[in-house]
Amino acid sequence: MKNGPKNVLVIGSSTGYGLASRISAAFGAGANTFGVYFERPSANGKPASAGWYNTAAFEAEAKKAGLYAASANGDAFSAEMKAQVIERLKKEMPQIDLVVYSLAAPRRTDPATGEVYKSVLKPVGAPYSSKNLDTDKKVVNEVTLEPATEDEIKATVKVMGGEDWKLWIEALDAAGLLAEGCQSVAYSYIGPSVTWPIYKDGSIGQAKKDLYAKAEEIDALLKIKRGRAFVSVNKAVVTQASSAIPVVPLYISVLFKVMKAKGLHEDCIEQIQRLFETQMYNDGCLNFDDQGLVRIDDWEMREDVQKEVFEIWPKVSTENLLELTDFVGYQQGFLKLFGFGLPGVDYAAETELEVPIG
Repeated sequence: MKNGPKNVLVIGSSTGYGLASRISAAFGAGANTFGVYFERPSANGKPASAGWYNTAAFEAEAKKAGLYAASANGDAFSAEMKAQVIERLKKEMPQIDLVVYSLAAPRRTDPATGEVYKSVLKPVGAPYSSKNLDTDKKVVNEVTLEPATEDEIKATVKVMGGEDWKLWIEALDAAGLLAEGCQSVAYSYIGPSVTWPIYKDGSIGQAKKDLYAKAEEIDALLKIKRGRAFVSVNKAVVTQASSAIPVVPLYISVLFKVMKAKGLHEDCIEQIQRLFETQMYNDGCLNFDDQGLVRIDDWEMREDVQKEVFEIWPKVSTENLLELTDFVGYQQGFLKLFGFGLPGVDYAAETELEVPIG
């Protein structure tokens, strides 16, 4: 891509849209990248977590291409990790021109108070019942979720809202690490109305409202440097986070069937590459909706796509699941998150568990 980012910090860089951002910046724009992630290394004969191996593979390929690639493993919510990353950036990279915030975590320790907050996936105000897919049993059933309490909503906002994103930007700015014209983006999802009670209008949705509000505050800070901050609303994809949300796996399975038939399907890398190439680094022509959000879920939310999805939705049952949906594709996507189901790989062969990073 022309005029792409040159020095990129990705917070939450080892899987999903964060990893895709790092890949697109490095191999699409030749950018130097620094990733922050929280993954488990191998120990006592047990393998590392998938994100560890993702990071090791990315950094090895980036260095082969002559690109700077380094990272820090630890709790990105903590003040200690922010200080550690800032010290390394001062020594190892020029000023940052893109900060990607892509953390997805179930809990957060407030760095100011030490209090631990846990997020929940619940509706707000009233119980919610809907068609659901038990992905382990391959059974279409109905799920009923009780509403979140006020304390649970507040905790979810603390974990998944924009407070930590703003703390990162403020710390980087105070350290003099943000370049003139620096951009920052965080990722979100809205989806169709069938998912709204558990997502957009649920406890996660309350956290996303806080994310959007913080985006405006960060944008005001970056405007001083002729930069900007915004939230990109992305397409539904198979991630560890999305797989944990009731209703969503069934919706994704139907959506994939429709979008693949129309030649519109994108995974994380295609989404982020399109965001970078057609909007962020295409003379800055971001397409905002009436809420000030950039919409890269535009193909998913096309009228013809959604019409077909919801013609299929009421018909899906356990018996016709494989016929009416792309559950096979959903399963393949989920397995690939952990390095399985890839063609040409001998999973019975001996392998080296301890793979260093950096």
